[in-house]
Amino acid sequence: MLDNARIHHRAAFQARLQHWEDQDVHLFYLPTYSPHLNKIETRWRKIKYEWLRPEAYANFKALKTAVWHILDRVSLQYTIQFPT
Repeated sequence: MLDNARIHHRAAFQARLQHWEDQDVHLFYLPTYSPHLNKIETRWRKIKYEWLRPEAYANFKALKTAVWHILDRVSLQYTIQFPT
């Protein structure tokens, strides 16, 4: 599953698509604007609106520390149930 990042549309990447298909790797693009289908977008939304505490926004160092703290604990302390 690919988002529509520029790298996914570059000639070098496109040139590899048939090779991957031959290896039974089937790639498809997400619709143009579909953050609800992109797991990283869901994770960032949870971090921003649910897991970060207001004091994390006091300054850049506090924000960076809080984000790393959360990322180090994803799947252990911080979990998301994605539909299968």
